[in-house]
Amino acid sequence: MLRALSLALATALTVLPEAAFAAELDGRSLSALWALPFAGILLSIALFPLLAAHTWEHHQGKIAALWGLLVLIPMGLIAGPEAALHALAHTAFLEYIPFILLLLALFTVAGGVVVRGNLHGSPVTNTVLLAIGTGLASFIGTTGASMVMIRPVLRANDDRRHNAHVFVFFIFLVSNIGGSLTPLGDPPLFLGFLRGVDFFWTTQHLWPETLFVGGLVLAVFFLLDSIIYRKEGHIRPDPTPDQPVRVTGGINFLLIAVIIGAILMSATVDLGNITLLGIEIERANALRDLIMVAVTFTSLALTPKEHRLENGFSWGPIQEVAKLFAGIFIAIIPVLAMLKAGAEGPFAPLVALVSNPDGSANNAAYFWLTGGLSSFLDNAPTYLVFFELAGGDPQKLMTTGALSLAAISAGAVFMGANSYIGNAPNFMVYAIARDGGVKMPSFFGYMLWSGAVLIPTFLIATFLFFRA
Repeated sequence: MLRALSLALATALTVLPEAAFAAELDGRSLSALWALPFAGILLSIALFPLLAAHTWEHHQGKIAALWGLLVLIPMGLIAGPEAALHALAHTAFLEYIPFILLLLALFTVAGGVVVRGNLHGSPVTNTVLLAIGTGLASFIGTTGASMVMIRPVLRANDDRRHNAHVFVFFIFLVSNIGGSLTPLGDPPLFLGFLRGVDFFWTTQHLWPETLFVGGLVLAVFFLLDSIIYRKEGHIRPDPTPDQPVRVTGGINFLLIAVIIGAILMSATVDLGNITLLGIEIERANALRDLIMVAVTFTSLALTPKEHRLENGFSWGPIQEVAKLFAGIFIAIIPVLAMLKAGAEGPFAPLVALVSNPDGSANNAAYFWLTGGLSSFLDNAPTYLVFFELAGGDPQKLMTTGALSLAAISAGAVFMGANSYIGNAPNFMVYAIARDGGVKMPSFFGYMLWSGAVLIPTFLIATFLFFRA
């Protein structure tokens, strides 16, 4: 079956010359049909959990592999196995492996930090907890911050009659908006770092947008929570015994510093290159990746097992991310090549959408198109698509194209909050909150919240920051 599909796709794609599969794909020679596997895997991620959750839960790795093979096998049939192997090795060594190892290290380290004790979920307390989680997200990732903060927020609000809104805003702020200031915060920004964007570029260029959007959403939350809190009147008996708040797992904070140091080292130190399967790999980058592995095992060895049990830690989420992104990184190979071709490639109409009549960048369009797709598809590959569409040259994008890169980065990170499936931590928080007895809104009920709170906020942000 798979071979038949591959042969059919290869036959449909024979219009493209074998020269297009040289050391680097020539997007001008590729047919738009090469984007079908990429569209297929993104639609699978968006729709299978809603329409066939049981099938998706048990076969997501196979489905991701199918879409990846529908790129590699036709590539091998048309250009030969060596070309397909070279494309696979380039993606694996330079993007996928560093990406997954960083997520693995942050996921493991965050899972070892435990916040014990009980607070009472008044509007002020809840706002402070959400603000802390939003700040943490840029340093331990949106997934890590969500894991660390979700249970303290649950305990603080388990005596509230109406508490679903607290966790909706938790997803807005901790699981998305807060991750916008460093490459550690959200996967799309780390992909930008791997493409050559400076580590502190987002810190320097996105802090006004993050402060405005995060501050406005926090202010809306405080006002709304204050109204609901007053209307509730008598609070139910608190099922969580009062205990002083304590944070344990301190070794993991030291390991976070090691992760940051390793990333900065890889961006500043030149240790020469090594060649593996024809791919040049910087030794500093290879050392960074080895440090991520060492950090993971160190955290597991030095963190008591009961800390992870308290956090409900499991390997399921990172295993899911590893499987799905293996397929995504393969399926996106020809798409990125076509986007690099710009107006000379098959995606010329998309280039027109993000360009003004005079040829300058339409930064509002970059913000909303990146964000719109990130609302329902995974925000990391969406970021890559528009990064390439904007030229793909990190030096130009960080200088003359800084506003476009800021719009792409903000759209990918902020608007992942628009739906449950926009960013990986969203559904995790939803599931944990429901298990904790919170009556979370449905998929479309959540989007009513995001439409009422986030869309007006993003419209104001567009007017203030992305009109030029």
